Amino acid sequence: MGLGGLRILTAGESHGPGELCVVAGVPAGMPLTADDIDRDLCRRQHGYGRGGRMRIESDQVRILSGVRLGRCLGSPISLLVENVDHGNWLPVMSPSPSEASPPSRVTVPRPGHADLGGVAKTGSMDIRDVLERSSARETVGRVAAGAVAKAVLREVGVTVRGRVIAVGGVRSELVADPLDPASVDWEAVEASSFGTDDAARDVEMREAVDGARDVGESLGGVFEIWAWGLCPGVGGYATPEERLDGRLMGAVGSVPAVKGVEIGLGFASADLVGSQVHDAIVPAADPAGRSHGLTRGSNRAGGLEGGMTTGLPLVIRAAMKPIPTLTRPLPSVDLATGQVAPAHKERSDVEAVAAARVVGEAMVAWVLASAYLEKFGGDAVQDLHASFAAYAERLAERGIWQR
Repeated sequence: MGLGGLRILTAGESHGPGELCVVAGVPAGMPLTADDIDRDLCRRQHGYGRGGRMRIESDQVRILSGVRLGRCLGSPISLLVENVDHGNWLPVMSPSPSEASPPSRVTVPRPGHADLGGVAKTGSMDIRDVLERSSARETVGRVAAGAVAKAVLREVGVTVRGRVIAVGGVRSELVADPLDPASVDWEAVEASSFGTDDAARDVEMREAVDGARDVGESLGGVFEIWAWGLCPGVGGYATPEERLDGRLMGAVGSVPAVKGVEIGLGFASADLVGSQVHDAIVPAADPAGRSHGLTRGSNRAGGLEGGMTTGLPLVIRAAMKPIPTLTRPLPSVDLATGQVAPAHKERSDVEAVAAARVVGEAMVAWVLASAYLEKFGGDAVQDLHASFAAYAERLAERGIWQR
């Protein structure tokens, strides 16, 4: 994935030996350790409402190539996270043919999953060929790669964080200032079992999850990704492929179960007049009243205009549907017999919005890091620093942006 910046490929099945990713395009000399990656892998596993799989796995990365003595070599970085649960699935997931006692086929597709479309696409007679990769377990590789992307962004002063603002219809009542990332209590977000900074809603969210579990239901929600420290002009307007809004919405929309994505005011902007939507450009001043470039009095655009960053915080939200694997399955049809049957069941979560927000962070970091590397390049991290510093100086000279 990527347009010449970061190039990322992930692989692995849910109950296979492990989840893998390869990241190419990272500048040589950039600091990176396993701890940088394990931190986000751990965050992905947390959250109230998670299922039994998270009690089995303890995701930790093995860096197989591309890093030496805590610094990137400039060659492809390959990462492996082993699936502990694979040991329980050896006959089913063996790569070798099994003529003596082949495992039972899965033939009843689950509504809301990739099952039916997947066997239509591939011609497989066993839905497990599809569900093993379409499982959200594949996001382990994305989060590992996203941690590498975050390390790239740290070199240019960019931070990416996410929070949950709704679970099962219970919505946070805290309104953050889109101009100020500090208006979100990020420590509270990490301490919350739901990834929200509104502690008053934790109890209601917990009650919603418990109620859904009792009746065999699942829940969705909304998460929000912030990125700040961005300089203006990253992305592009000349071609569709360069526009960051499309790239970001596509990346976040690729997170499993996400059904809607908006930036800034998003859908609400359709009901307003232009003066209520666009962000006026005004002179900025330092505390002494001296001219200090340009600024905005609002951030309704969510940090993007015309396919490019504005220099204000990026704020992007995603709506996650309820997880489609239910403990009380919906009706389906057995593809082998044509008979009506309850949908196939796999282990699943009641809700996983807090985990999805970590995957959302990874996707936003992928896109932003790739766009920064496309713009500023650099085989070595020193070259990235120098190119970025020269750009920041040019913007400062024109009074557009102060680093």
